[in-house]
Amino acid sequence: MPTVAETLVTALADHGVRTVWGVVGDALNPVTNAIRTEDRIEWIGVRHEEAGAFAAGAQAQLTGRLAVCAGTVGPGSVHLLNGLYDAKKSHAPVLAICGQVPLAELGSDYFQEVDNDLLFRDVAVFTRTVTSPEQLPYLLEMAVNAANQHQGVAVLTLPGDLGDQKVPDDVVPRFVDHHPATTPAPDLLRAAAERIDAAEKVTMLVGRGAREAREEILATAHHLGAPMVLTLKAKEGLEGANPFQVGQSGLIGNPAAQQAFDDCDMLLMVGTDFPYREWFPSGKAVIQIDARGEHIGRRTHVDLGLVGDSGATLAALRPLLGAAKGRDHLDACRSHFERWVDGQRKLADPAYDHQRLGAIRKVFDNPQHLIRPEQLAATLDRHATEDAVFTSDTGMATVWLSRFVEMRGGRRLLGSYNLGSMANAMPQALGAAALDRSRQVVACCGDGGLTMLMGDLITAVTYDLPVKLVVFDNSRLGMVKLEQEQAGLPEHGTVLQNPDLAAVARACGLHGVRVEKADELDDAVAAALAHPGPVLLDVVTNPDEISLPPKTSVSQAWGFAVAKLTETVQSARA
Repeated sequence: MPTVAETLVTALADHGVRTVWGVVGDALNPVTNAIRTEDRIEWIGVRHEEAGAFAAGAQAQLTGRLAVCAGTVGPGSVHLLNGLYDAKKSHAPVLAICGQVPLAELGSDYFQEVDNDLLFRDVAVFTRTVTSPEQLPYLLEMAVNAANQHQGVAVLTLPGDLGDQKVPDDVVPRFVDHHPATTPAPDLLRAAAERIDAAEKVTMLVGRGAREAREEILATAHHLGAPMVLTLKAKEGLEGANPFQVGQSGLIGNPAAQQAFDDCDMLLMVGTDFPYREWFPSGKAVIQIDARGEHIGRRTHVDLGLVGDSGATLAALRPLLGAAKGRDHLDACRSHFERWVDGQRKLADPAYDHQRLGAIRKVFDNPQHLIRPEQLAATLDRHATEDAVFTSDTGMATVWLSRFVEMRGGRRLLGSYNLGSMANAMPQALGAAALDRSRQVVACCGDGGLTMLMGDLITAVTYDLPVKLVVFDNSRLGMVKLEQEQAGLPEHGTVLQNPDLAAVARACGLHGVRVEKADELDDAVAAALAHPGPVLLDVVTNPDEISLPPKTSVSQAWGFAVAKLTETVQSARA
């Protein structure tokens, strides 16, 4: 008869799980021993369980299938929480296997005891503690099925004295992971078609939920003559070779996307839960298509909600639409977008600082001639492969990636775009690289994010994960700096005293390169991306680079001016 741990590991391997991320110890020892003898699963021992949870969440998002992480008794499981919250908010199916004190000690406030069922109740769609060997097959089935069905986190807690016990019944866990595409009722589709036909100018807001429906999305936009605003997560799969897209909205957005919102009389939302209420247009008719009914209308008022799979719903809706609409609205927004893109390209060109307008700009925001982050992001876009996986840390690294890295071809994109955690880019890149060590994986790291979980640089070396960690090293918590200045506050608490991060990487066994001059950047990026093993490219960038949103209030502009003046005075007094 197999043990509890062997039954668990074999069932996960049969389901297609190929890696488990965690830190070994006590209650997990039977599980890690079972993994040791299971050739289909690789144990990847991280230096911090949070990194393991982020890595597992990344794998689940990239494959759409269950990924697994593990934490042992008490603190080991607690460390998983942040990465699991990111998986929850990214709708990623992740199973966390958590150790627990022996059964006889449960509830006695034993050494390291934590009530995992209570601890994980908010983050997980399923959380249970196994209290007998007979329970394991059934609880495991429930956990995995819940994670797959709800595309969320399941937590299974295993007391330390159960893993080696025999499972008495010959029960082999079997899991369900089929998600049939659903469509709304026919009368709702007809009502939607009538409303869309009655609208003069339609703008589409498209999110990650529509990523697998690219052809239907493009065909719908063509029929409607609709400019398409993409959420950040929809860049992947929908940005490249898309003649309808006008970039992003929100703080990372651009004026053309704002124009598309302002000038339409109907907003068609497809597969998006874009959270920022203040950026939605007002006074427009709104139709929302989403596979999750609970998402309908929770961000902006919706006149008609259609619960269904994005591709299947649009395929059923398009034949009901009337004549195709004109292109005036689309052409105006696209023209504005192309002018904005051209202007952004100039900012990314180091030669621009030596031209008339660029030279004036340089005096005010880059007197030390530091590398501009726009140039770094544009250089990455130029040299990365067409199927590269990109990850980005929350903050300014994501701003520059969103504006200068195009998700064309088979490129993929990951970030903590719903939770907004720091320190996600590097461990998510580790997860991506473990899926396919031959595929290029590029992490756009903030210096604050990278240094928060810097111990797991060693994980890349230990397990031969050839990630390319590109650090936007501006010695700042850049987004916080911008937030403070827009509010009229001088920056405070944002300055980071960084070491030479390339030297730290070399000490850990990575190939480390530091770049401080703009004319050395292109060659350095090309060489880093071509290096066969893990690389850290430490690029010293300008901390005073300004990224303005598509609409800036008078109070924000005034606050920024006051903040910069205060900073200048303080600097003069220092």
